[in-house]
Amino acid sequence: MWFILQDTLQSGRSRTLDRRADRLSDLLRELQAESPEQHAGKYQAFAGATGGGLMEVFRSNGTRALPSPSTDAQGFPWPQAKDLDRERFSEVTFSGQPYRVLARPFTLGTQPLVLFVAAPLENNRQVLRAFSSGLLWTIPAMLSLCAVGGYILSRRALKPVDQITATTRSISVSNLSKRLPVPNTRDELQRLSETCNEMLGRLESAVNEIKRFTADASHELRNPLSFVGNVAALALRNREVDATSRRALEEIVEECGKASRLLEDMLTLARADAGNANLAFEPVDLTEVVTEACERSRLLAAAKRHTLTVSLSEGCRAPVWGDHASLYRLLWILVENAAKYTPAPGRINVSLTVTAEDVTVAVQDNGIGISPADLPHVFNRFFRADPSRSQVEGSGLGLAIAKWIGDVHRARISVDSKEGAGTLFQVVFPLLTGSSHGPRTAGRLASAARQ
Repeated sequence: MWFILQDTLQSGRSRTLDRRADRLSDLLRELQAESPEQHAGKYQAFAGATGGGLMEVFRSNGTRALPSPSTDAQGFPWPQAKDLDRERFSEVTFSGQPYRVLARPFTLGTQPLVLFVAAPLENNRQVLRAFSSGLLWTIPAMLSLCAVGGYILSRRALKPVDQITATTRSISVSNLSKRLPVPNTRDELQRLSETCNEMLGRLESAVNEIKRFTADASHELRNPLSFVGNVAALALRNREVDATSRRALEEIVEECGKASRLLEDMLTLARADAGNANLAFEPVDLTEVVTEACERSRLLAAAKRHTLTVSLSEGCRAPVWGDHASLYRLLWILVENAAKYTPAPGRINVSLTVTAEDVTVAVQDNGIGISPADLPHVFNRFFRADPSRSQVEGSGLGLAIAKWIGDVHRARISVDSKEGAGTLFQVVFPLLTGSSHGPRTAGRLASAARQ
């Protein structure tokens, strides 16, 4: 813009000088038949009225053909008139001001002349300076405006990407039926979303096949295992069985019991995945559940030579909305897990704390602990930690079931552990109040149980 303005102003000044030279040429032709006195008078009048008198007529040898029309013209630094064969523009400085000068060869009759006309460039310079000053003030504002506009446009352009990212992060194996939003942009984002949704559909089908296979296999294997276990137990009643056969039958019964418990756990998770958990939600006092589970756990703790302590506030009630049997199983899993991984003699403490909004059940032991690398995976199915923990009998499904039970009860289950110092499991339940009790809460929890 600056260069275009400069070129426009300079071209306009050049056209002005060109027109003055044309009018001066016409005047000189008209004055040929007049006397020198008339000639000089009209020339001075024309020069005074045109361009402030800044014009001259020189002969080809550099002498003036006509008297200078003004004092400024007489002292003006005109370019050389000798050997000028074509029209030429130049710039000179006079009295500290820039001027543009046109020198044009001209023939009057048989006499070769050179016409000079000049015009000041200061007005052009002032316009350029004003424009430059305006640019200096405008450019920061325009840059700020462009930055804001660019940010808004980029946010609008990237909004579908943010939505796709957020939805992708929310999809897990438990909600593979969820799909990415498909923007109607007819570009790469739309094709990417459609492709990802197709991939999620294939993954959902594969996972559902695995879930159905797990449920069917667990269900179909229960009867053969029960039959084998019952037959082995019946054979043990025969007093005539030799010692070697008796040991073998006892191992069969023991292994059948382990396999049956594993199949039962697998079937529980398979039913949970399929939404067939059939949990009966009702107001439950967690204090009673903790007391009942700990009373049963005392036999387990005593068998492993552990000390089990229960910390409950006397007369304290902790009502929650949940399924009594599954809450009991959750407590039993955590206490049994603590007993398994605590070397004898150890300490296991079960505590219950009630606040204005929550009920917190904590199970703490002084066992072998969990390494920081394994801590994020303890609730995964079939996960067994480092070799020292893997030596303990188990299937790796207990904590996965505990996590599922906590989720369907809208509880937050967390674990904090330090190797060699013990592990702390905490389950925080929402306290049942008058406003939270009712069909709406039951519907939300039943919906969670189906997920």
